[in-house]
Amino acid sequence: MKKILVATHNPGKITEYKEILGGHGLEFLLLSDLDISEESEENEKTFEENAIKKVEFYSELTDMPVLAEDSGLEIDFLNGEPGVYSRRWPGYKATDQELIDMALTKLKGVPLEKRGAQFRVVIAFKKNPKSKIVTAEGILRGIILEKPGAKIVPGFPFRSLFYLPEIDKVLGEATMEDEAKIAHRRIAIKKLLPFLID
Repeated sequence: MKKILVATHNPGKITEYKEILGGHGLEFLLLSDLDISEESEENEKTFEENAIKKVEFYSELTDMPVLAEDSGLEIDFLNGEPGVYSRRWPGYKATDQELIDMALTKLKGVPLEKRGAQFRVVIAFKKNPKSKIVTAEGILRGIILEKPGAKIVPGFPFRSLFYLPEIDKVLGEATMEDEAKIAHRRIAIKKLLPFLID
């Protein structure tokens, strides 16, 4: 099995990677699997810049293949907000409920046909500290509902508002199988697959 570090402490992301890339002889490790507590700052202006910064940081730290990502919600009516600032949208690190309330307040009175939005993710991969970084992007389109359609998924508040017409569910209700078929992360990972199994 080829070991790849996924630069996250979130075991849910590892589960998603395994669901998407099962059968390719890849073993994904969390930062905690290597007892890594150091954090890379995510203070750049784009998802791509944050993903690249993160992958460089952990590649130098571990000298092993690393995947790192940055993602967020972009709401059409709000000119792409909150975007790269999804967690710090109010200007500080907000709670899940604060972020939901902020989105609903900003979209109050906006008709459903103008509530289009997308989740965007950029994933970066670096084979070793001296290798070239490759990146891939994935986008998942949906609609922001007027009230939550599912319980809040801790750490992923916007999933309770993000409705997907093709599966008639909010993202917070989607199963791992649903996500493996349609999710933005799947789109990006599939683009990187040739580099991961090289």
